[in-house]
Amino acid sequence: MVLVLAVLVLVGVAEGQRLGPGGRAANALVVSWLLALTVCAVLLLRRRFPLAVGWCTVVGTGAYYLLSTVDGPLVLVPIVVLYGLASQGRIQVAVAMAAVMVIGVGAGALAGGDVNGTAVFMLTGWLIAVVALGAMRHGRVAYAEEEAQLRAVQERLRIARELHDVIGHNMSMINVQASAALHRLKKDPDQAAEALAAIKEGSKEGLRELRATLGVLRQVDEEAPTAPTPGLARIEDLVVSAGLAGLDVRIERSGTEHRLPAAVDLAAYRIVQESLTNAAKHSGARHVTVRISYEDTHLTLVVEDDGQGPFPSRTASGGSGIAGMTERARALGGTLTAQHAPHGAFVVHARLPIQTGQGR
Repeated sequence: MVLVLAVLVLVGVAEGQRLGPGGRAANALVVSWLLALTVCAVLLLRRRFPLAVGWCTVVGTGAYYLLSTVDGPLVLVPIVVLYGLASQGRIQVAVAMAAVMVIGVGAGALAGGDVNGTAVFMLTGWLIAVVALGAMRHGRVAYAEEEAQLRAVQERLRIARELHDVIGHNMSMINVQASAALHRLKKDPDQAAEALAAIKEGSKEGLRELRATLGVLRQVDEEAPTAPTPGLARIEDLVVSAGLAGLDVRIERSGTEHRLPAAVDLAAYRIVQESLTNAAKHSGARHVTVRISYEDTHLTLVVEDDGQGPFPSRTASGGSGIAGMTERARALGGTLTAQHAPHGAFVVHARLPIQTGQGR
């Protein structure tokens, strides 16, 4: 692009020399070509020394029109340089260079040169437009970079939630089962063996989900382990896992069951998973009812346990359980509440839109 510009400008200078009046002094022609070649040549250094190249093109072009006897489109070079500086975010420098060019041309017009007021006005308009276009491009690029950074942050937060859900749920269940195994080891070895077997299965499942979640962080050309994305189709796995931790979980479904968007299906699974984890770890509950209601536009989840643990204890560990569930629902444009019911049970109520395009 730079070479094309330089060639076009030099061709224009040569054409101006051919069409201009004859009888020019040889020294004047040499000066004209030296200035034109210098202004075009310094463009090759614009990436390494953008400011120095910018000022060199401005001063060199001004000297060309002041000393040269050959008319030519050399002014295109500093205009292109000004656009490049403005598109890089160097707005103040570009404005300063444009001001110097306008002042120089205006001074030449006042001194009785070949430039008139109309030419000064047109040059001013061109320079303002060029700097403005460069600034707009810089703004678009900066906005695109900011959006990319925001998407990266959101992806990291999503992965953090996934890791919390996977590790938190499985480790909580393992903790409960390990406590039961220690308690029953001497009195009832058979039940202790069952608890240890449950720990083995729970840790295996946790590792599998952990590998699947971490797979999104791998390079594209690596062979990462693949696994189905968790969803309500796997809710029976949660029931089995919770049962090994001493919870009696009952699933109640209503409405016409249909395929859910992947994000909604995953969020619903994680909300049920986190609710069962809280029930097993914090509340002392024995019975949990999970109600899943399919509607035309929404999926409603209600997880109710009979635990009597105080509400603050559900988040006393400093984790992001309820906050994470709430954020998952909000990210899809839904709602979630977690509170004690009047009769003492603890209820998590989530309502998730299943129409595509409703999330943030």
